[in-house]
Amino acid sequence: MNGHRSEPLSIEALLQKQKEEKEAAAKPKFLSKEERAKLAIAKRAQEIREEREKNEATRHDREVLEKQAQELVQRERNQDRYHDRDRGDRSGRRDRNAPLGNGKQSSEDRRSRDSYQNVPTGPRAERSKPSNASSSDVTMSSVTVPPTSASSSELANGSETYVPPMTDNDLSAIRSRYLGVDKKKRKIRKINERKFVFDWDAQDDTFAEDSPVAVGSNRQGAQMMYGRGRLAGMDDGGGSGPRKSSNGGVQLADAMERRNAAKIGYDDRHWTEKPLEEMKERDWRIFREDFSISARGGSIPHPLRSWKESTIPESILDCIERIGYKEPSPIQRQAIPIGLQNRDIIGIAETGSGKTAAFVIPMLAFISNLAPFTDDNRHLGPYALILAPTRELAQQIESEARKFASPLGLKCVSIVGGRAVEEQQFNLREGAEIIIATPGRLKDVIERRVLVLSQCRYVVMDEADRMVHLGFENDLTFILDALPSETMQGEDQGEQMDVDGETMIKKGRTRVTTLFSATMPAAVERLARKYLKRPAIITIGEAGRAVDTVEQRVEFVNGDEKKKQKLLEILNSGQFPSPIIVFVNQKKTADMVAKDLSRAGWNAATLHSGKNQEQREASLQSLRNGDSDVLVATDLAGRGIDVQDVSLVINFQMANTIEAYVHRIGRTGRAGKMGVAITFLTNDDDEVMYDLRQEISKSPVSKVPAELAKHEAAQHKISREMKRKRDAEDLG
Repeated sequence: MNGHRSEPLSIEALLQKQKEEKEAAAKPKFLSKEERAKLAIAKRAQEIREEREKNEATRHDREVLEKQAQELVQRERNQDRYHDRDRGDRSGRRDRNAPLGNGKQSSEDRRSRDSYQNVPTGPRAERSKPSNASSSDVTMSSVTVPPTSASSSELANGSETYVPPMTDNDLSAIRSRYLGVDKKKRKIRKINERKFVFDWDAQDDTFAEDSPVAVGSNRQGAQMMYGRGRLAGMDDGGGSGPRKSSNGGVQLADAMERRNAAKIGYDDRHWTEKPLEEMKERDWRIFREDFSISARGGSIPHPLRSWKESTIPESILDCIERIGYKEPSPIQRQAIPIGLQNRDIIGIAETGSGKTAAFVIPMLAFISNLAPFTDDNRHLGPYALILAPTRELAQQIESEARKFASPLGLKCVSIVGGRAVEEQQFNLREGAEIIIATPGRLKDVIERRVLVLSQCRYVVMDEADRMVHLGFENDLTFILDALPSETMQGEDQGEQMDVDGETMIKKGRTRVTTLFSATMPAAVERLARKYLKRPAIITIGEAGRAVDTVEQRVEFVNGDEKKKQKLLEILNSGQFPSPIIVFVNQKKTADMVAKDLSRAGWNAATLHSGKNQEQREASLQSLRNGDSDVLVATDLAGRGIDVQDVSLVINFQMANTIEAYVHRIGRTGRAGKMGVAITFLTNDDDEVMYDLRQEISKSPVSKVPAELAKHEAAQHKISREMKRKRDAEDLG
């Protein structure tokens, strides 16, 4: 027995056996083609067998379900048959017991018959007939049974009336009305969310569609019409005027409008289609909106629609026609009618808007009513004085004024620096009705007793903000104080006033003072408050912004050499015809750029304060005549200089202030023509990048470049103090 008994395997043998089995399982087993085919056939047969079993089980379940349904239907039919037989038996018993006592019907029979009054039992025409209380028992028993068994049993009991079937819409409406099933849960607002919540549910709306207000609003349209409003800016005719009634008349919704229409008549034509005498206040308001004219100051006259409709003297109108002014500019449309009333004016308008003619025409009309110059009054000085910040602007105003004044027999003389005082004294020997001057030289001439202003009654300050910026505020105060203090003819000579126990005399105006400026800094406002009385304030567009006819472009160029290459690349592209103006900040830079342009084959002229008056005039004249293609200038040419058809302005160096930049690019795009301004920017111009970005974003024809929009300095305004501190930190 001991020899036949097998010994158990040792642990090492078991481990070895497991290892061999794992290795055998891990080795790939290669099957022949026949073996793979057998496995595939067996697998497919298994799938078919499983699918057949599944279909068989499904069919068996369906048969069981259908059998149960048939049994249920049979059971319901048997119940209906039992109910019908039961109802017939009860009806038969009632028929047998009908003749009781004096022949009256039982109360149960009456209730049963009354409960069937609302049951539709025949054609529509028969349903409306009243039921016959003495109908026979056969008629009562032949009443058609309602289709639903539940309803039949309820009607048999006589406890409820018949309820007709309802659609899904009716049921949902009842649920919404009485149960609030579909009402959305209102959102709970958190404390840190916005203060006002305008979310609302449609079921909360109590505005009835058939209310008079709703009917009226639907009829009127209530559309907002800019510049065409009647009542609170709302057009009560659906945007096309008042509604027409059936008889062809005008139908107005508001009673006041109906009364006004009955008094003055209704006219929906545009102001361009109406003669002057038919213009209403609404038309004048639309007119001012069309030309961006804003005027305040009380008793503002209507603006000019055309030169022919104005009250300008015929002699001046002939000069306007001879010069070739077709239509007045926006500043001329409003400033000239006010100036013809001899009122003080503050005019705020963009550069290149025709301000010169806006004050020259009323000034000439004022002078033409004064006594002509004779030997008796020639030595008393001019009738009118025009002040300008620079010599070039003064001489430009002089040439423009002479076009009007010479045909009228009036004389214009300019008094500017850079010329000998003796020469100007010689020009004044026969007197002049109009003097155009710069503040510094005029003050010098007055102090030398070369000129007096004893009869000067009309003063114009053009580019007043530039004069203040150049430091002429004290000179302006000196000149205005030197004017006569006697009251003008036609003004109140004196009016006594009791102020704090003292008697003061309030005088009328001593002169007509007109102030034109592109911006209104504090110093200009001080001058206006001191020397202007009850002025009319005219604003064209937005004060201190560039004209909308200039496309502003910006290019980041570092280094003067790269700037020169870019400048020549732009000029040689052939896109911009001459004349072209290039602005720089220093005199030496202007000379350097002009020399480089001359080497490149361009006819360049320079204009800066290092040149004498004759050289300045020659440079401007060469650009106007076409002898020079490019003018390289400092900010000296940035204000008021008018060169016709300047196609391009290049800021070789960015201006130090945004105001200077606005005046620079205002040399192009003048008189309604389009122009282009290209500015070379460097990282050193970070003080004005924010303002430059804002200025370009306001222009409808310009786009802020991505490099400027993303620049760090363009995100917020940087003052000089901030820049100084930052530079000190970088050095430290």
